[in-house]
Amino acid sequence: MLPPLNELKILDFTSLLPGPFGSMMLADLGADIIKVENPGSPDPVRFMPPIVNGVSALYAHLNRGKRSLCLDLKKKKGGDVIRSLVAEYDILLEQFRPGVMARLGLGYDDLKKINPRIIYCSLSGYGQDGPLADRAGHDINYRALAGIDSFSGRKETGPCPGAVQLADLCGGSKNLVIAVLTAYINRLRTGTGDHIDLSMTDGVFALSVFSAAGYLAGGREPGREQELLNGGVLYDYYQTADGRYLSVGPLEQKFFAAFCETIGHRDLAAKGIMANIADPSIKDAIAATIKSRPLSHWQDVFSRADACVEPVLSVREACESALLRQRGMIVSVADRGGEAVRQIGNPIKFNSYNGVASFPGVAAGTHNEAILHSFGYSDNDIEAMKKDNVL
Repeated sequence: MLPPLNELKILDFTSLLPGPFGSMMLADLGADIIKVENPGSPDPVRFMPPIVNGVSALYAHLNRGKRSLCLDLKKKKGGDVIRSLVAEYDILLEQFRPGVMARLGLGYDDLKKINPRIIYCSLSGYGQDGPLADRAGHDINYRALAGIDSFSGRKETGPCPGAVQLADLCGGSKNLVIAVLTAYINRLRTGTGDHIDLSMTDGVFALSVFSAAGYLAGGREPGREQELLNGGVLYDYYQTADGRYLSVGPLEQKFFAAFCETIGHRDLAAKGIMANIADPSIKDAIAATIKSRPLSHWQDVFSRADACVEPVLSVREACESALLRQRGMIVSVADRGGEAVRQIGNPIKFNSYNGVASFPGVAAGTHNEAILHSFGYSDNDIEAMKKDNVL
């Protein structure tokens, strides 16, 4: 079977995490992607350890399935190459601050004159307009300004850096995929492209629906350890005797009853998951019970209980678990030397297709000549661009 998105042709100017993760998802589903980098300032992820066979393991993962074109866009010939590609690669992803691509002559208004069908996605921290449009930022800043960190963490210690970059990945990468595919479907209907303005702060703010929706409707402002899902009730993490942790999430009454039965507190079942609001000592009692036994004990007893209780696994344990292995979430992708590189699999599975892009991210400029030849550039043209430091 051909992969679902084999007809999509994308020019990817993004770097670091948000854009590349989104375009990797599209590459896994079959999109033909050329990643464009500047030789003077390549993607910083290239230098993040560990380096495996000359390529950062993170870069190899985020940029699998993407061919690499490395050229200086500040030089006219570099811009000319992109303009020649736009007729065929008519979806473009960029992650610069607003105005950068326009100053290079590669903004949406410039390229839609060449190809009115172009789908041009601009991903940024704060959007293409507004008071912070030109301001630098990263995941932690977007979460902070979206209000999410005000009710994350613990009362005593405050917010903590997220181990997973919610603003980058959910507010940025996932919305990028949704937006591009939506624009593509609309183009099939109308024949015209569009300019997509994605703000990662907008995206992560939209994730706070469980807490912000009530506030916007007139409810109280959410706070740390005061909500249903942030430690305000018995739904929480509990330490075991050996210093490990158990995730306890029995929100529904039937699951909570099974939980109470399993830990030997049948008397608490009728009180419900929110019982500690009226009596904080209930949570203390549950914490003490769970801390009295090692994780292995709780794994054993809860393996026979339908109670929404699971161990907090390490990355090694998760990678070795039957769950992720049987779901195809650990895969091997062969690099250019034929050596297998283990990576995270594709979470999107169809009856007709379940796979990842066929090769990991490569050294900068690996596909320069092949790409340029395919668009009619001669050996002499390519040599001239090399001499001019365009390539």
